Amino acid sequence: MDKLIIAGREFSSRLLIGTGKYSSNKVMADSLHASGTEIATVALRRVDIDNPADSMLAAIDQKKYLLLPNTSGARDAQEAIRLARLARAASGINWLKLEVTPDPYYLLPDPIETLKAAEILVKEGFIVLPYINADPVLAKKLEDVGTATVMPLAAPIGTNRGMTTRAAIEIIIAQSNIPVVVDAGLGLPSHAAEAMEMGADAVLINTAIATAADPVMMAEAFKKAVEAGRAAYLAGPAGVKFKASASSPLTGFLRNE
Repeated sequence: MDKLIIAGREFSSRLLIGTGKYSSNKVMADSLHASGTEIATVALRRVDIDNPADSMLAAIDQKKYLLLPNTSGARDAQEAIRLARLARAASGINWLKLEVTPDPYYLLPDPIETLKAAEILVKEGFIVLPYINADPVLAKKLEDVGTATVMPLAAPIGTNRGMTTRAAIEIIIAQSNIPVVVDAGLGLPSHAAEAMEMGADAVLINTAIATAADPVMMAEAFKKAVEAGRAAYLAGPAGVKFKASASSPLTGFLRNE
């Protein structure tokens, strides 16, 4: 399978995994392993990133996984920038999932504050992966300021509703020159496969795995779905038709009397 390339770095897996909501750190670690992921995102508000003994960080093998800090909970650009700077100063990690979500109910990202923060953080040398609404105009603006990816939501965080923003994400994919990672709202492996089949470069999953009855089994299911979806995209799916087309010729003995 072809490689995912973000900011010049190659990844074999196109499945990114979040680390929240698991029943234990062991279940989280086992799920990461089962998923085949190479990127694990952690909320800066939930970990002591400069402390290797932090219970969550200790459960993540940083030789195996790229740790992707995120600014979940930041309400504006200023707060997100402050969290990012503190994290890099403490850990030396300059990869960042940028999240600015002032609305506590729907947790939708603020497009203006996200763009404002991205412009500053990119100039400061961060590799910025911004979480956004499925907004093709914003996606291009973020690409123009130098973000490493764009990460449009499929549905609001944690809703498991699937590809509700499909039409807009199709436009983002068609216009983008950087990887498009579908993030938030994917609840089933079939949702992830759908995103990959339409040309997304990767997906990020958290709630659908962490809150499953068997997170480890679900992580493996998402791994297979992402691989299948990518293979289907590369294979070049047949076009949709509105008229029946027989798979076998309507000639021969059935037509002979």
